Amino acid sequence: MGEKIVIVGAVAAGPKAACRTRRLMPDAQISLIDQDNLISYGGCGIPYFVSGDVTDEKELRSTTFNMVRDDYYFKRAKGIEVWTMTKALSIDPKQKLLHVEDVRTMEKDSIPYDKLILATGSRPNILPIPGNDLDGVFTISSLHKAIAIKDCLAKGRVGKAVVIGGGAIGIEMAEAMADLWGVETTIVEFMPQLLPRIIDRTLASMVEHHLKENGITVYTQETARKFEGDDQGKICKVITDKREIETDLVIMAVGVRPRSELAKDAGLLVSSQGGIVVNQRMQTSDPNIYAAGDCVETNNLISGKKAYAPMGSIANRQGRVVADNLAGIPSTFNGVIGSFIMKVFDLSVGSTGLSLDVAKAEGYDAAGALCAQYDRAHFFPNKKNMFLHMVVDRSDKRVLGLQGIGTLGDGLMARINAVAGLLERKAVISDLSNLELPYAPPFSTAIDILNATANVSDNVVSGRVRAIDIEEFISWMDGNETHPDWLVIDLRHPADAARFIEKFPDRWQLMLYDKFREEYEQLPKDKMLILTCNAGAKAYEVQCFLDSVDIKKTVVLPGGLNVIRNLGVDWWPS
Repeated sequence: MGEKIVIVGAVAAGPKAACRTRRLMPDAQISLIDQDNLISYGGCGIPYFVSGDVTDEKELRSTTFNMVRDDYYFKRAKGIEVWTMTKALSIDPKQKLLHVEDVRTMEKDSIPYDKLILATGSRPNILPIPGNDLDGVFTISSLHKAIAIKDCLAKGRVGKAVVIGGGAIGIEMAEAMADLWGVETTIVEFMPQLLPRIIDRTLASMVEHHLKENGITVYTQETARKFEGDDQGKICKVITDKREIETDLVIMAVGVRPRSELAKDAGLLVSSQGGIVVNQRMQTSDPNIYAAGDCVETNNLISGKKAYAPMGSIANRQGRVVADNLAGIPSTFNGVIGSFIMKVFDLSVGSTGLSLDVAKAEGYDAAGALCAQYDRAHFFPNKKNMFLHMVVDRSDKRVLGLQGIGTLGDGLMARINAVAGLLERKAVISDLSNLELPYAPPFSTAIDILNATANVSDNVVSGRVRAIDIEEFISWMDGNETHPDWLVIDLRHPADAARFIEKFPDRWQLMLYDKFREEYEQLPKDKMLILTCNAGAKAYEVQCFLDSVDIKKTVVLPGGLNVIRNLGVDWWPS
């Protein structure tokens, strides 16, 4: 018989490592251990199961040819021994033994191994506040929790729900409850924006506006202090530092942390953040023990620093690397870029690399450039606006990240994918300005928005464009800031500008784009001119011209009014 390979954890990295090892090492004795009875499921699909897009939980556990990945499947189809409902208690590295316990009978056993793989995953963070154990307070920690949440919804027990956490899972769960089930849903996020550290503040505001348009209440910069229950011990109210919110259900989506206790107790090296430390071959500090998935620490390939990346796609890639090395095939997992995409009702939201806030926190002299452009040729039917925000290092023009928002579909993902493949190679702005992308009017513009965003980034870091901060502009328009020497110069068609001029006669002035070379001398010399159009390109062109005639008190509104329109500002004329 071949080597004894024992794997702890049977959701993502574990099954991938087991199946790949079986193909490479047909004579190996492979055992897959998990304390649950539901294994090898697509955890990232849980919000879509709750929403009803995925009708049966078995679909999350099925192969593409409709076989459920259960004990029978792994035993019969894969030749892998599966121990479900079996908890790994401890590791004896010297004797090469895994001590386990049957969670139903409490019977203990020991499993010998030649190589051990830890794929113990992560556990959800639980807010340390009163009432976190009330009936109706959930985390998204397993498929069982998802089934219980959907059961509550399907039985009509939930009229109001509160999601604590405005990250990806929180937003997806909020949409799941509000869209199909019609639940009155509220998101509470303690950071100043949704999707913090993932996307830029302006794009996050667009996401927030879109959620509100679809009936979801959003409170940012707000902290849950207490959960209150009724006489039966069921959740009925969330108390924050600013208000009280009635609810029938709470979902805590406030992040996860590695399950690394088994490794730590065995004397393996674990980071200060709790991730199991592995080398590029996914070996732990014990060369006979490997680890993969949400339980490990990895490297950020942009910043070069340690990172934690709990994603099913990464877990599967790491599981394959483990299997290759077990079979004697040199293979490495170098780290992560940090790529992400999600659906928010009718929008696609995605990013790769570092956001502007993270880049600055990491010590980069970072700048951001926002571009708004159609996702396909302007003359093609069904064109829609796409918004990209590129993060670059001013010192060497290295591209550090890209975030974006577009309509639901593959368009945004195509641009994110293109950049993700270049970030590890330390691409600079010109690499993306000149990046060859396929072109046809139904799919893109002749100068793709990705090329255009790189061009805008180059103008920003080279000092060729001077832009106003969007938040500062909105605050001024809201009346929160007094700048009597500011004036908006609207370069659009008179019919488009008329509503703004009527509403803001002292702040808004029309200047026809095709007349500015003849009429620029009529512009006031004592004011800061905020040049704006629909997308920003014409405003930049006018700024260049005005610079040439020594009128330099001008700034461009990044992305133009297409950006402002999607932020849901109160002052937008009806």
